[in-house]
Amino acid sequence: MALLSGAAHAQTSDTAQPADDHEIVVTGFRASLAQSIEAKRKADAIIDSVSSEDVGKFPNTNVAEALTLVPGVTVDRAFGQGEKVSILGTDPALNRTLLNGQTVASADWFILDNPGRTFNYALLAPQLVNRVDVYKSPEPRIDEGSIGGTVNVLTRKPLELKPFVVAGSLSYLYNDRSKKGDVQGSALVSWHNESKTLGLLASFQRTKDRLRRDGLESYGTISANFWNGANDAKTSSLPQSMIPVAPNPADQITGTGQCTGTCATTLLANPNAKFPNAFGTSYFEQGRERLTYSATAQWKPVDELTITADWLRIDATYDNLNQSMYAFPGNVWNSAGRLTGLNVQDGIVTSATFNNALSVLDAQYRVAEMHSQTFHGQIGWNDVKWDLNVEGGISDADGGTKKQVFLEFLNWANYTVDISGAPNRPGTISYGSNVLGNPAAFVTDPGWSGNLVDKPTTDKERYGQIDFGLKFDGVLKRIQLGYKYRKHETGQEYAGIALTGLAVPAGNFNTSIVRDNYLSGFDGINDQMRGRFIIDGNSMVNYVQGRPGLPTPSKFAASEFTAGNWDIQEQIHAFYAQANFDAGGFRGNFGVRYVHTATDSAGYVCKPGAMCNAQADWVWQTTKTSYDNVLPSVNIVADVNKNLVFRFAAAQVIARPNYADMTNYFWLSDQILTGGGGNPDLKPYKSNNFNASLEWYLAPRSILSGEVFYKDISNYILQQTSPEQHFNTARGTVTTYQISRPFNAGSAEVKGFAMAYQQSFPLGFGVLANYTYSDGKASNGGDLPYNSRHQASLSPFFESGPVALRATYTWRSKYFTGIDRGDKMYVRDNANVDVSATWNFTKEVGLTLSGMNLTDSQYYAYANTPRLPRGVYKTGRKLLATVNVNF
Repeated sequence: MALLSGAAHAQTSDTAQPADDHEIVVTGFRASLAQSIEAKRKADAIIDSVSSEDVGKFPNTNVAEALTLVPGVTVDRAFGQGEKVSILGTDPALNRTLLNGQTVASADWFILDNPGRTFNYALLAPQLVNRVDVYKSPEPRIDEGSIGGTVNVLTRKPLELKPFVVAGSLSYLYNDRSKKGDVQGSALVSWHNESKTLGLLASFQRTKDRLRRDGLESYGTISANFWNGANDAKTSSLPQSMIPVAPNPADQITGTGQCTGTCATTLLANPNAKFPNAFGTSYFEQGRERLTYSATAQWKPVDELTITADWLRIDATYDNLNQSMYAFPGNVWNSAGRLTGLNVQDGIVTSATFNNALSVLDAQYRVAEMHSQTFHGQIGWNDVKWDLNVEGGISDADGGTKKQVFLEFLNWANYTVDISGAPNRPGTISYGSNVLGNPAAFVTDPGWSGNLVDKPTTDKERYGQIDFGLKFDGVLKRIQLGYKYRKHETGQEYAGIALTGLAVPAGNFNTSIVRDNYLSGFDGINDQMRGRFIIDGNSMVNYVQGRPGLPTPSKFAASEFTAGNWDIQEQIHAFYAQANFDAGGFRGNFGVRYVHTATDSAGYVCKPGAMCNAQADWVWQTTKTSYDNVLPSVNIVADVNKNLVFRFAAAQVIARPNYADMTNYFWLSDQILTGGGGNPDLKPYKSNNFNASLEWYLAPRSILSGEVFYKDISNYILQQTSPEQHFNTARGTVTTYQISRPFNAGSAEVKGFAMAYQQSFPLGFGVLANYTYSDGKASNGGDLPYNSRHQASLSPFFESGPVALRATYTWRSKYFTGIDRGDKMYVRDNANVDVSATWNFTKEVGLTLSGMNLTDSQYYAYANTPRLPRGVYKTGRKLLATVNVNF
């Protein structure tokens, strides 16, 4: 049972106010806890809040990670920062994030991410934020689209601040894994005239982080009978390109090949034992820089009328270089007949040895960036008997990979892959000679050397709304009616071209040995892996782009590119009616929201029977769908006594499908006759949600709360596999494939409870703690994405005089992330520790030292069982020193 007020809470009388002879002024972190708890206590819905400590000073450097102090909220840190937020055990795509109640266009940078409905919190500058409200129960006036919850980020307004405010910070951020540091900075200026009729605010933030992620990776799994001829000897299955390596006729064999004696006996006795298709080391570098500009103007010519204009711009770059160096025991032509020994335990091939088998170095340099710009206007009239709100805006974003240069280098050597120690010792590769430290040993194949790829994305939102309210003096306090129009468009372009005719060794690209802290913190790593070489990304890019006659990437160069071009247009009309009531100790709201959604899903579709390898084979096809939803909701709040509050909420809610799932997009694997794609006919998820909470405000800035929740979800979108006819370019004929597509094929339920405790003790001490239990299952018994059954956080703090100290520990249990190449993907339980210490030299100037991810937590993804690691990563500790000024 749980609702801790986000990052904290306190009672109304505890907020910072001008002091008098009988009043204690609360400032700093405790003041932010007081503001958060006040927002929670006054709300008619079930919410939690996180408040800024002061102007321009949010509790965390990442808004998503600050939300981990809210019970029921978890974040995914695949690249070392909180980027995706899950609420009450639901997939991040089933939640919404709003800025001042509106959608902000957003885009991701990672080439494997398709545009979706998730929000990348790494793009949001925390210095902008005044308060973040997490709505766990809906109200009709709030935009629909969330099953787990809605996050509303509220920014500063000049008429709400002092007449003149100047706030700023200067920071230095250091990462102990990349061993690089960068200067950060922010500034905010706000002014309003003495009569509070005109106000202006402007802010700027710059953040920069040079990330290095070390890891061990595998690509899919194979069964042991793969080495006994159970494979298609016509082609290969490279994990990155899916283009076959030039065949060696000597490898066109069936049977156990070089696996004889004990090896053959073990192999034949364990045909279904699993092993990584490929396994090796990963070296990922990325420079992240974000520039955020914002401005707000407010005009209040009379007390009843407020006119507000907001502007927000985000420019972010995410250029990155990934170098995966892996043994490839699952390659048909170059490894299938090379097995010489293996060990099997409990259905897992724990180690396998190969003679002159394939290893690969994939080097990918990506230029990735994101730009977002939002204009918003609002006119509000608030009279004694009625109120009127009119607002609208536009928000545009573009992102994705603007350019990828990819070279693939090959090597043949004797090696052993050993995962017998997983999960504590994820795996090792041992070579007969120092292959991993020898750049000359890896050479590109002239038949297929790599590719050039562009994969930009766009995201646009247009909206307008009107809200009208009538106020009354009785039990019925207010009736509110409203209409909102939203038009959203998102799309992806995908173009590429193969690089051929190159036979260049990796040693030509200014190679070096990795730093001596590479793979530090990984158990069981040998010196070969720890001392591997890396190439220089700029050298590789200059070589490729300097070649005469370099082809231009084309969307028709291969079917995977063509089918990856799509566009979604979504128009939404929403009407709502909401009534607020207050019967003295018994208050709340009820109402209904009606929504009409119309969608145009367009993309390239290959003509039936065509070879799908030329522009003439494809046609741009648009599918139109529409649906209507009536969404009633009720929130009831009972003040049991002065310090005890009971809440109950019930609602019908929807969450629309991910954009990529609604497209005509598809891909095919000619080698194993499988594929996947989208489904333009998808309908939204639907859910009946029930929540109840009990909140005991046991002392100033203190709360003990519990919450239970239940979500009965229908129209749940599941991946289903069925036969489809497509042209097989490898075989030159139409072939039956097993194609996996999303369908509204199931139901699911999420149920659980959360508990939260916050208290301020004497002498400046205090603590926040929460725990959430969430049990989520699909109707077929499958796990739900991103649902951790257990989640907990603990944050003790001390604040007295000029000194403030705080530590935060968060932990979540394992969670399912999706299906990849037939394997169920999970992430192991993980924990994170952050600390901060502040010394305020004066009321206006302070120094804060922060340590983030101090345990250098491990992100461990696996396939089906922790004994089959898929991606094991560490991103390092971050140390931040910040000087804050606030006048």
